[in-house]
Amino acid sequence: MAEKLRGLSFAMVKQAAKSVALPAIVDLDSLDGVRDLLLDALDEGAVTISAEAVERVSTNALFMLICAAETARRNHFDFAIEQPSVPFAAAIERLGLGAQFSGMMRG
Repeated sequence: MAEKLRGLSFAMVKQAAKSVALPAIVDLDSLDGVRDLLLDALDEGAVTISAEAVERVSTNALFMLICAAETARRNHFDFAIEQPSVPFAAAIERLGLGAQFSGMMRG
């Protein structure tokens, strides 16, 4: 196999991050849809979450985002949460999850 590849050049192309926008209310009713979007995005590579519209977020949703970030890390993909709304950030702090989210929050 190595002899067949000799002389060929390969380039790693960095794909743009797939963007997932969280809905205003991220609760048990919306969790399945968000999970499906995250799974599809993680299959492709880097993921950027837009959290600017979030008005309310459940604890389960925050744990799901932590799990998605860990999956991305294991696969060497970037994972970022951009423009977290005040209620989103407040929920993270109220639950004591600041350390888990600190490396992924942007803006």
